[in-house]
Amino acid sequence: MNKKNKVKHSGKLKSYMQWPIILAAFLILMDISVFTVNVRAGVVVFCFTAAYFVLMLILLLRYRPFILREMIAFASQYAQIQKGMLKSFSIPYAVLDTDGKVLWMNDAFCDVVGKDSRYRKNIANLFPELDASALPCKKDETNIQIFYNGCDYQAHMRKLSMEDMDEEISIVEIPKERNYMIALYLFDNTEMNYYIRQNQEQKMVTGLIYLDNYEEALESVEEVRRSLLVALIDRKISKYVANLDGITKKLEKDKYFVVLKYKSLEELEASRFSLLEEVKTVNIGNEMSVTLSIGIGVNGSTYLQNYEFSRIAIELALGRGGDQAVVKDNDKISYYGGKSQQMEKSTRVKARVKAHALREFIGSHDDVVIMGHKITDIDSFGAAIGVWRAARILDKKAHIVLSDITGSIRPWVNLFLDDKEYPEDMFVTHDEARHIVDNDTVVVVVDTNRPSMAECSQILNQTKTIVVLDHHRQSSEVIKNAVLSYIEPYASSACEMIAEILQYFADDIRLRGKEADCIYAGIIIDTNNFMAKTGVRTFEAAAFLRRCGADVTRVRKMFRNDMGAYKARAEAVRHAEVFQKYYAISVCPSEDLESPTVVGAQAANELLNIIGIKASFVLTEYKERIYISARAIDEVNVQIIMERLGGGGHLNIAGAQLDGVTVEEAKERLKDTIKIMIEEGAI
Repeated sequence: MNKKNKVKHSGKLKSYMQWPIILAAFLILMDISVFTVNVRAGVVVFCFTAAYFVLMLILLLRYRPFILREMIAFASQYAQIQKGMLKSFSIPYAVLDTDGKVLWMNDAFCDVVGKDSRYRKNIANLFPELDASALPCKKDETNIQIFYNGCDYQAHMRKLSMEDMDEEISIVEIPKERNYMIALYLFDNTEMNYYIRQNQEQKMVTGLIYLDNYEEALESVEEVRRSLLVALIDRKISKYVANLDGITKKLEKDKYFVVLKYKSLEELEASRFSLLEEVKTVNIGNEMSVTLSIGIGVNGSTYLQNYEFSRIAIELALGRGGDQAVVKDNDKISYYGGKSQQMEKSTRVKARVKAHALREFIGSHDDVVIMGHKITDIDSFGAAIGVWRAARILDKKAHIVLSDITGSIRPWVNLFLDDKEYPEDMFVTHDEARHIVDNDTVVVVVDTNRPSMAECSQILNQTKTIVVLDHHRQSSEVIKNAVLSYIEPYASSACEMIAEILQYFADDIRLRGKEADCIYAGIIIDTNNFMAKTGVRTFEAAAFLRRCGADVTRVRKMFRNDMGAYKARAEAVRHAEVFQKYYAISVCPSEDLESPTVVGAQAANELLNIIGIKASFVLTEYKERIYISARAIDEVNVQIIMERLGGGGHLNIAGAQLDGVTVEEAKERLKDTIKIMIEEGAI
């Protein structure tokens, strides 16, 4: 056999086998050195060196083939062991190509998928979740949760580089972007996920249930039957909670504490808190149906925190008008119900208490700064004028924050600017307000309870005394640290609330005619000429304003539109589209209009006059932002629709603002939201 064709040692083994020869050379050098010192000693060392050299040659020449053969046998057996270990590996394991095609599977993987080892189709045929987008193309590793044959698996995929193989193999040419394979591991997490779900389902959920109109409902039934009505309500609530494997404890005559499992909360949410509707069926002759408010706290770090969450949730539910459930899951808040209009309170005790509190706060500070919401409307402006007059009654400096004066309120603002009896600093800009406000200033926010909607939200952080007077339903975003918060969703307008407060603010209070006109105009606009959301107290407030000199004729003249606005409103009505049979959607042209959002709101009111329309939505583009005006009569809660789009408002009057979208995109988002809420049963 040619020497070139013989199997030779290489690498570390070759160097290891050369060490005896190197040592022999060292011994020869040592023997030469000994000869120079002593010849007899050199002869002895030479004998030992010669013996070592002979034995070394015999071992190298005789055992070299045996060593090579043993090493080749070991390498072969080692490869077989590795292959066997992978094949019998307890974790399901497979090798895929870059497209996801199965190249090899071990026995455990075959058992999971029910295929033999010759299966060579794409992995997506077995697991749809592992499609091309899930494969680790740009990342070295990916993890995907999959569900297969009733089991939960975590699919871990890792790239196996083929760069070294590519250098050694010349049979095929592999592109650089595909020079890898994919190792797929399946980890069975079924049992672990089961126990995680069990732990989650057993978590304690705390809740509070309040009767919204307990006193009013009792007054609407005969006295001898009142105890029966209370007993039926108690039984309805207790039985409903007991069916959910929960516990109910009555705290007061109209308040209940509830403890549930998280699993029961999921059932409640799936039924959209059907208790809200079931309790209304309790009727023993009572003219008024009983309504509930429910607050649920969940996923707090402690039981006490869960209770705090439920308390915040119930306050939010009551602040939004009642007849609804609010679930607070840490920072996430969900709303259910809220389809009915809150009943107007017959007593004005609360208004009197709030009026006296407002008088105390204004009287104990030097300055008063009043602001409404952005893009001020007449309700916000009228309410601000009312608070300004209250401050002037106490001889306090007062200022109203206005930035951009829109066409809808410019005539009203000019009434005061043109009158020398009113101070020049009655209206201030944002910059002027920021210089005025300090810790000795009362900031009064009217017609909004959301800091992001306030005219100048920066000044809220410059003082410790903040008063909020609003009639809109509360959302998860609220003005924090308000020393006085008077939010009444049943009120028709902020101007109605201010008119009531003024009656208790001072004895024999008198407003000037133009001030009374502004407040009266706010009520007119928000009630659509006393046709929407109007109660007894609304007319009482209007009567008070009439006594103070409000003139209906003057107000009507101030509300007249120019020809461009009138045509734009007519155009919006003409091009209205009916969606899902009951929802009118239109776009209001905004070209050459000074206040297109006001025209859009007027068009939305007009669309409700069409037979069969339950709710109307008019979109208006103004200053690169899309404004949606939503209106309804009584069948649809437009507030919860607008909340899905980031807005809010009332059950029958609401709105939203969308940034970064076109009118058509905003319309599609609105349609998708309505469609989803119809499918969920939310509207």
